[in-house]
Amino acid sequence: MATTVAQIDAWRSAPSEHQNLEFKEAKNQFDNDKLYRTCVAIANEGGGHLLLGIADARPHAVVGTAAFDNPVKMAAKMFNALGFRVNIEEVDHPDGRVLVFRIPSRSRGTAFQYQGAYLMRAGEGTVPMSEDCLRTIFAEGQPDWLEEPAVINCPDEKVIELVDTQGYFDLMKLPYPSDRPGVLERLAGERIISAESGGWTITNLGAILFAKNFKDFSGPIARKAPRVIVYDGQGKSETLQDVIGVKGYAVGFQGLIGFIKGVVPSNEVITQALRREVEMFPAIAIRELVANAMIHQDFSQTGTSLVIEIYSDRMEISNPGKPFIPIDRFIDEYQSRNERLADLMRRIGICEEKGSGIDKVIAHVEAYQLPAPDFRVGELRTTAVLFGHKSVEEMDRDDRVRACYQHCVLRYVMNQPATNQSLRERLRLPETKVATVSQIIAATVEAGKIKIANPGQTSTRYRNYIPYWA
Repeated sequence: MATTVAQIDAWRSAPSEHQNLEFKEAKNQFDNDKLYRTCVAIANEGGGHLLLGIADARPHAVVGTAAFDNPVKMAAKMFNALGFRVNIEEVDHPDGRVLVFRIPSRSRGTAFQYQGAYLMRAGEGTVPMSEDCLRTIFAEGQPDWLEEPAVINCPDEKVIELVDTQGYFDLMKLPYPSDRPGVLERLAGERIISAESGGWTITNLGAILFAKNFKDFSGPIARKAPRVIVYDGQGKSETLQDVIGVKGYAVGFQGLIGFIKGVVPSNEVITQALRREVEMFPAIAIRELVANAMIHQDFSQTGTSLVIEIYSDRMEISNPGKPFIPIDRFIDEYQSRNERLADLMRRIGICEEKGSGIDKVIAHVEAYQLPAPDFRVGELRTTAVLFGHKSVEEMDRDDRVRACYQHCVLRYVMNQPATNQSLRERLRLPETKVATVSQIIAATVEAGKIKIANPGQTSTRYRNYIPYWA
C-alpha cells in the first residue's frame, strides 16, 4: 500500500524516533554508505522506515529532499549492495518531497551485515552488534531455553512436590482446583509443565518461576537462584552476609524484596529537630530493578545468576548478559530478552507494563533526592547501581551529568519541559543556585547528552532541553 501524506504526518507526530523509525533532513543529498548502514541496522531491529526530507528535531518539519532523484535505480543499487530489497517511495508532501524507505525485517535466526559488520541502532547512529546480541539472534531458530526440560518423566505427585502450585494460583488470584488433574491442566496451559509419554516434564520456565526449592533441581536451574551479598563498608573486603535464594522467582519474589529491604542500611534525617530513620532507597526502585534483572538476564550463560550486592553507600543489582538497547534508552525504550517469562511476571503483578519500570525508578529516585542510578554494561553482565544520599556539592561531574540527563529524559517521556527550574527543583536547590544548575546543564550539553529544544530561546533560565536523540 502506498504511503500517504497522512501516514507521514502520523509518523512525524510520534513522541520520538526509535529503532524502527528514523528521520533525516538530507535536503540536497545523503551519503550512500550511511544509508546502507542505517537500513541494515533497522532491518536487524525488526524492520521499519527511514524518511528523508524531514528534520531530525521535533516537531520533525518537512524540509524536502533532492537526494536520489531516481528511486527505482537506487533501489536496484541497494539490492546489489545489501542482498535484500528496500522499497523506496516518493511522496509529494505539501511542504516538500519526502522519500520513504520501507525496510524489511531480518529473518528469524539470521542477521544482516554490511562490509562484514552486523549492525544495530544506537541513538541516531549505528554500531556493531555485541556478541551477546548476535548469540541471541542466532539462537532464535533453536529451542527457547525456558521451554527446555528441567525435569522429565514426572508423575503427578512429583510435579506437586517440586512446583509450588498453591503459590501459582495465589499469585494469579485464582481458586485452587478441586482435583489434581485440574491443577496440572492449568500449569500445562501456561507451559510450566508439558505432557510427555513418560509423564510430565517441568520446563525451565516452570522451575525458574515456581520452584519450591532450587536445590531440588540439578544442573543449570540450581545455579540461577538469586544471590544477596551484604558487605561491611564500601568495598568487598569484609562480607557480612551471603545468602542464596531458595524459591522460584515468582513465588519467592516478595520474600526476596523483604529480605533486601531488611538488610539495606537506613539514613538518619533531622526534621523539625527530630531524628528519624528512613529507607536508603525507595522500595519501588528496588522492586523494579530486581524484577528487570530477572526478566532481562541471558539464561544461556552458565554458572551465573542474578546478584544483589549491598554496600554501606550503594546497591548493585546485576544480571548475566548485555542489554539489547543502549543504556541511554533504558527509560523510554523496551525490548525483552525473555518475553514469555516477562508476560507471566506482569500478569502476576511482579513487574509493570512494558517500558514503565525504569521511568518509575527514576521518578522515585528523584523524589527521594538521591543521585541518579548508574547503568553499566560489562563483558558478561549488566548492572544497575542505586546510590545513597549525596548533596549536590558531594556529587562529581559524572553524577551531575547523569542526573541532568535522566531528568531530561523523564520529563520528555512525561511530555513536560525540562528547564533550569525543573532541574533545580529535582536537586532541591534554592533559587540562589540558578547559576549552579546552569553549569550542570551546560556540562550535560557539552557531554552530548541533551540539547536545546528551541535554539532561538536566548534566556538560559527559560530554555527547554530534550535528550540528544529526540
